[in-house]
Formats: sequence, structure tokens, C-alpha cells
Amino acid sequence: MAVAVIAALLTSPLVPATRASAAAPVPCPRPAPPAPGPTPSATPSPDPVARAIGGARLATAGLVVPPQTPTPPKVAATSWVVADLDTGEVLGGCGPHEYATPASVQKLLLAATMLPRLDPNEVVTITAGDLDIEPGSSAVGLVAGGRYRIETLWLGLLLRSGNEVANALARLGGGADGMAGGLRAMNEQARQLGAYQTHAATPSGLDGPGQFTSAYDLALIARACFDDEHFRRYVATREADIPAQPKQRTKGFTIDNDNQLLYRYPGALGGKTGYTDLARHTYVGAAERNGRRLVVTLLGADVIDQRGWQQGAALLDWGFALPRDASVGVLVRPGATTASAPPSTLPPQALPGGASGGEATDRHPLADPLRSASYVLLAVGLTVLVGALISRRRRLRTAGRAPTSRG
Repeated sequence: MAVAVIAALLTSPLVPATRASAAAPVPCPRPAPPAPGPTPSATPSPDPVARAIGGARLATAGLVVPPQTPTPPKVAATSWVVADLDTGEVLGGCGPHEYATPASVQKLLLAATMLPRLDPNEVVTITAGDLDIEPGSSAVGLVAGGRYRIETLWLGLLLRSGNEVANALARLGGGADGMAGGLRAMNEQARQLGAYQTHAATPSGLDGPGQFTSAYDLALIARACFDDEHFRRYVATREADIPAQPKQRTKGFTIDNDNQLLYRYPGALGGKTGYTDLARHTYVGAAERNGRRLVVTLLGADVIDQRGWQQGAALLDWGFALPRDASVGVLVRPGATTASAPPSTLPPQALPGGASGGEATDRHPLADPLRSASYVLLAVGLTVLVGALISRRRRLRTAGRAPTSRG
């Protein structure tokens, strides 16, 4: 009987206990409600596993900050994250895992993917297909048939957000499949980094169906970019020369960096701006202060009283004022999860404290609660069983003494 009860308990489906009502998210400080804009493209349903990457506290649509820390400044972004580029600690955020549209900060994923693949000294030719971009969108001014060094392309991408440059780099790094191969590589890179809420439909960040990201994913991607010495040099460059193309009868010209953080924020390391009607203003910026490097990512920002870079600067100031051990989660390590979709199990790097590494495990985030529930049920079952056996023995003893009491 005992074996049967235990077997029944251990083989029964266990449903984790839930609170009668979940706590409402803490509202993020904002100067005003987000302005209504174009209807965003469809995004995947929230995945509790993907939302838990980096730590359970990050799985909120509202504000998450360390206890007993100053309230973050009011910014118009619908979601944001501040993290430490070196330790990987997430200092705070607003809806870190909420889906949003990236605009040109998508170019950071292109950089993280193609920088290791392309020789900066190679000279390549721009095609007419590279110039097929949305009319009026940002462009450097490259010409079809023009020949440019790969390094010049990177400068055009990161200083002036050239959409034709993004097409060229994706094509060049995409192998035999060209731009389609480049996009496929970008999405594979996102999964390698653990950015499971990111999907690229265009290499430039121009709006496309099924294109999305999150503030947390952007922090992962930015961290990978800043690990590359070429990227650090490119985004810190204030001016670059685009060479003349004699065969196309075009003169050379100079471009400057459109990231105002570089000019107006002490210790700025660089970053990336973005804007489309659908995405609104998006921004990634990094800075160093007293040997500490922080990155800020913003999505869905409106310009109410501050531009995107100014909202980023305010959040960087807030982050630098926090203690070095302040944390609400971590940026997972690249390669921690490599499945083509969010995994059903999370490695230790996906949980608080995982930035320092750890031994691999197959434990599911719900494994411990379920295991605890099974122990409780087992204990209850055994208690009931033992109680029943004791009661039965007492009844048998009472029945055996009855004849002698009557004689």
C-alpha cells in the first residue's frame, strides 16, 4: 500500500501553486503616457522562459530596480535597461523583456554578426541592389560601382546609419545566399547571444514584418559589440572621410557621427541611434566613469522634453550613482544557450549570479518548486497512510479483547 501511494504521488502531474492575484507591475517613471503611434507588427506571445533569461526579477512589464536605490529619472521610453558592460550585471530596467521595434539600433546586431566575418582592409564594390532602400531613409551616399574598404563601410554604418551600407555588409557577409544569408546569420547570432526576443527582417532596421527586439536583448547585443576592438574604435570616431569615386565621377566627402552622446557626455564610448514612425526613437549608448563601463538601451521613446540620447544620458547618470554591487539580474554569457528557439531549460548563466559562469545544469526554472511540491505531497500521503494503519491496528486490538471483557 505504501509503495502504491508513493508511486501515485510521484507520477501524478504537479501543478505549481499560484497566488490568487499577481502583483501589478510597478509603473515606470515617465514624463507623460506614451503617445499613440502606428500599430506595431504582430509579436510572439510572451514566453515565460524567455522572459526569465537574466533572472526572475526581469520578467516584468514595469520597473525593476535594486532595493533602497534612488528612483530612476523620468524618460519617455516604453522600455529600457542599464547594465554593466564588464560584469554583466543589470542595474535596473523598465519592461526589460517587452517586445518592441528596433529601428536602426538593429545595425548593432549586424555589427555583432559581421565584424568577425569581414576583413576591414578588403576593398569591395557596391551594387545597385545595395542602394535599394526606402526613399528618404538614412544613407551615407555610396554609389553603385563604387569601391570602398570594408572599414569605410563600417564607419558609414555606425556614424551615419547608412541603410545602403547595411545592405552591402549583410550581402558581403551572407556568403552564397547574399543578403538573405546575412539576415539568417544575424538571427543565428541573436540566438547565440541569448537574445531570443530578437528577430531581424531587414539588416538596416528599417521596419519589416516580424521584426522585433527587447531592451534586454539590445544590452546583450551591445555588450558583444563593445567586446570588439574595431567596433569600439568605429563608434568613438567623430568624423570619417568617404573617398572619391573617379569612375562614377563623384567627389569625396566627410561624414560626422550623429550620436550626440559623444560630444556632450563626459566619458562617452559611443552607441547607436534609431528612428522609424513605427519604432519611435530607439537608442543604445555606453560610457565609462571611474573605471566602470555602463550601457543603456531604450526602445519606443518619444521626444517630449529630451531626445533619445539625453534620456540615455540621464539613465547612465542614475546607473553610475548606484553601488557597484547593485543588481537585479545579469546579461547572459554568449553561447550559454544555443537552441534555435528559447530552451525549455536554462543554464546557470541565465539566472542571477550567472555572469561569473558555473557548472552546466539541466534544471528547469520550475524544477525546484515542483520538487518541493512533490515532497510535500509525499509527506502528506505517508502521514495519511500511517494514520490509517495505526487506526486499523487499534480496531483489531479492540475487537480481540471484547470476549474476555464480557466473561
